[in-house]
Amino acid sequence: MDYTQAFAISAAGMTVERTRVDVAALNLANANTVQGADGNAFRPMRVVARSTSNLQATFTALVDGGNATAPDAMQALPTVSIEAADVAPRMVYEPGHPYANGKGFVSYPGVDTAVEMVSMMSATRAYEANVAAMNAARTMALKALDIGGAA
Repeated sequence: MDYTQAFAISAAGMTVERTRVDVAALNLANANTVQGADGNAFRPMRVVARSTSNLQATFTALVDGGNATAPDAMQALPTVSIEAADVAPRMVYEPGHPYANGKGFVSYPGVDTAVEMVSMMSATRAYEANVAAMNAARTMALKALDIGGAA
């Protein structure tokens, strides 16, 4: 059995989840900013994971195919991109604020702190699950080497 595939799958999952944590932290850090250093308002970001392959085989076909479909399966690992979310800004009534509009409202980014915290916690748990899967594959590989070395 080739354990590098298991390691690659876990690593790809950890990359996606680390990116989700980073983006959630970025959104939370900028939740109360009015404008950035470039003068533009901050737009909340979202992580999008996409498969790079057109692999249409069913799970049964992949299992029955064994290692013959392994290169195709490795191409199906997700790629991660960060895109700006299309969220309406949060309008807060602060008439004394220097960036208030004519009606006294200040436009803050449309960051929902509860959603970002839940996203961060779920990404952390998914990252931990990927670490556990990688450790299990490593343990199995070491045990296989021990068995093979003892024979």
